[in-house]
Amino acid sequence: MLVWERPEPPDRPVLAPLSRERIVRAAIRLADADGLEGVSLRKIATALDVGPMRLYGYIENKEELLDLMVDTVHAEIRPSGDGRREVLRSLAEAIRHAAHEHEWLADLLGGRPRLGPHALATSETVMAALDDVELDIVMPVVASVTAYVTGAVRREIAERRAERATGLDEKRWQAAHGPYLKRAFAEGRYPALATVVRDAAHSDADQTFQIGLECLLDGIEARISG
Repeated sequence: MLVWERPEPPDRPVLAPLSRERIVRAAIRLADADGLEGVSLRKIATALDVGPMRLYGYIENKEELLDLMVDTVHAEIRPSGDGRREVLRSLAEAIRHAAHEHEWLADLLGGRPRLGPHALATSETVMAALDDVELDIVMPVVASVTAYVTGAVRREIAERRAERATGLDEKRWQAAHGPYLKRAFAEGRYPALATVVRDAAHSDADQTFQIGLECLLDGIEARISG
């Protein structure tokens, strides 16, 4: 029986109170502080002041714990808006915001869908907004948006982590690599790249995300309307 349907064991009043929700909230606090590598059943048990073996009455393994953590964060992802384009934009922005609030989420995006109740509620909202779209392309449309967000937020989170690891923010990193690029471009082997790097507007992460998202949504609308 999946964790979503398996009843919790009855709590024992003589011991510290425990529930899946308390376990998951403790795991999220650990992950927010130290990443997924900072999450273990033993650390959760210590944080909750209970014996580690008690946790196995609620969660069988770490994979179940990760499923529950992702679904809990899905409660923060509430797409809204009038019409399919606005709902898809809202979905993308909400996922990105959640990943910025919980960096570890970026490591768990993609792959097989998470099927917890909050994730299903998110999907229901999106599917309802696409009720006028040809049925066979509904899932590819949603997959395109979530794939775009996954790639974007993973890049952004990787940039954050690199900055913390090296102490170089984006401007200092560019300054450090600028002379090398100038030498490479001076050789004339990368004329198109040199033109973009030298002459194009350099958008920040928010602008880059929004421009890319609008391009994607334009393509989706063209495909649906064509």
